Amino acid sequence: MTKDLPSADEYAAETARFSPLAVVDLQALQREVAGGYRNQVVLDVNGECMRQSVFEGEYRWHRHPGTDELFLVVSGELHIEFESAPEVVLREWQCLVVPAGTVHRTRAVGRTVNVTFERQGAETEFVDPPPGR
Repeated sequence: MTKDLPSADEYAAETARFSPLAVVDLQALQREVAGGYRNQVVLDVNGECMRQSVFEGEYRWHRHPGTDELFLVVSGELHIEFESAPEVVLREWQCLVVPAGTVHRTRAVGRTVNVTFERQGAETEFVDPPPGR
């Protein structure tokens, strides 16, 4: 990725870009992203948030100790690598839940857009890559 990635505190502190009752055009929102990485909170709902991530390349190894994370791929191909499970490949309109506390890393093949759902303000712990990775 060409852009610096957010710190764990920056990731957790981000607030929703849109308020309730706002109509959000997710296609237009993803077209706004010119760089290699943008992950933003789009909406809040019931203490959870919906994020849209547009990126190329790989993210850092991490875990969210207090929240599950649902990934839904809108376009492209998303690989999710795990510390202690086989890699999963998600293609357009496929989804997967990563359970809370699971060490993982996402990797986009080309430009990939995915929507994630997780607890608002979710704690993120960055970790060293598993041995052999």
